[in-house]
Amino acid sequence: MNAILIFTAYGPPSAVNTFFFILTFLVYLITILANLFLALVIIMEPSLQKPMYVFMLHLAINGVIGSTSVCPKIMDLLISSTKESSYEGCLGQVFFINFYASSAYAILTAMAYDRYVSICKPLQYHTIMTSGKVKQLVFVIYFFPITALSTQVYLTSKLPLCKNNINKLFCDNLAIVNLSCVKSNLGNIFGIFIIIFLVVLPLILVVISYIKILAVCLKTSKDAQKKALSTCTPHLITFVNFSIASLFSVIYNRFNDYIPSHVNFFMSLHFILLPPLLHPLIYGIRTLEIRKCIAKILRKRVFTDSLPIVLVNSRS
Repeated sequence: MNAILIFTAYGPPSAVNTFFFILTFLVYLITILANLFLALVIIMEPSLQKPMYVFMLHLAINGVIGSTSVCPKIMDLLISSTKESSYEGCLGQVFFINFYASSAYAILTAMAYDRYVSICKPLQYHTIMTSGKVKQLVFVIYFFPITALSTQVYLTSKLPLCKNNINKLFCDNLAIVNLSCVKSNLGNIFGIFIIIFLVVLPLILVVISYIKILAVCLKTSKDAQKKALSTCTPHLITFVNFSIASLFSVIYNRFNDYIPSHVNFFMSLHFILLPPLLHPLIYGIRTLEIRKCIAKILRKRVFTDSLPIVLVNSRS
């Protein structure tokens, strides 16, 4: 299908659009750089080759995928006079946005499980969280979202379109379904399945993990409680931040027509940009091991850069 979809939420080019273009570009640039830097730190440092940091690496990669799936197109539409997208491009954007969200929840669930084993079963941690187990979890993190979301996009692509105007800032599955001439009961049922399996279930598992962690912490010493709190705080902040962003996304999708345009734009950016932007900052600031490795890399860089100058001065 070679249909062209028109985004009516942007309006004609204006100073406001230019401001939002600059804002989106700056946040997107910082997001990409911060996540790639965190990923490189984890890859380069042997001391970070542990389950928690492996999941952190995939969370950083996920942030790059999520922001890249939306921001370049948003920036294009902000300054373009046509405000158009191909139908195939819109379906691709739907897949990657939903993949970003569902895989983020899966990664955060795996991280919660890692914290649960570390705190509740410390003597068995290395037996349970083996490299093979981590690889299995990473496989699950990507396999189920890719399989489920590919099926969802396929079902959506089979719907005939009667309209081509989308009153949103980017494509989502509900917006495309609303353009259809017919109702898809199978698609609706499958959509509910995706929400339960890829969103609700991970939420329940994370809550259960922290209930068990809290139960164990209440029985330990204050020093042990502080240590557990320091290891869990970055993950909790990240999880709450992403959950709030997801809630904003639900509100944005369901009540888009009743939300002022500037609030609409903020809520859209919050879901797509703020979680990937804040994740590396949270882990870089709150995680001691990450801070030490960043300082180590920076010291090496400064030493390497200054060494030729020192040698030249000493020879002269």
